[in-house]
Amino acid sequence: MCNLYRHTRAQDALREIFRGFSVEDRLGNLPSQERIYPNELAPVLRHDGQEGDGLELAMARWGLPSPKQFHSKNGIDKGVTNIRNTGSPHWRRWLNPRFRCLVPLTAFSEPVHGEGKAWFTPAEDRPAFFAGLHVPQWTSIRKLKDGETTDDLYAFLTTEPNAEVAKVHPKAMPVILTSPDEWDAWLHEPWSVVQELQRPLPDGALSMELVAA
Repeated sequence: MCNLYRHTRAQDALREIFRGFSVEDRLGNLPSQERIYPNELAPVLRHDGQEGDGLELAMARWGLPSPKQFHSKNGIDKGVTNIRNTGSPHWRRWLNPRFRCLVPLTAFSEPVHGEGKAWFTPAEDRPAFFAGLHVPQWTSIRKLKDGETTDDLYAFLTTEPNAEVAKVHPKAMPVILTSPDEWDAWLHEPWSVVQELQRPLPDGALSMELVAA
């Protein structure tokens, strides 16, 4: 399961990708993020919560609320980073468009046992986004030392792997969207329409680099 990715595209370039959308940039000064791990903040494109069709670029914390049976005895919820079973009642409540988001990436990683990490990059350096879900202002205990915090949270869908990822991780890969039509549909169309986007990238759509541990 993908629990490490990077986003190194310049903020101006990210804004340019969405110049055809009505988007407010609320990222502040976005740094290049070579390593993004669970529970860390990263950029997402989400609905702004206002009436109409407005979108915003904002920071959110990686890891959606997990079912209560998976909380620790201290009430800690470490969050769920990857979502496969969209038929689960726990996830169905967040499948409508206002809870969907796009999560920008430039590469994602999977561990290779005993060898290091495989980094997968979209071919031709195409802009790419995880198909994400976003839950605003959720109160939980993420870390015991922090106590209860209220956070904007996100995670992204997974699906069966394509040929490149299957060599390393035969069970799953993130759902990645690479075209403006897919981005627009994911943000606005009903689930009955966009559920078909929970599919792997075509074979050959990713390059792989093995980085030693």
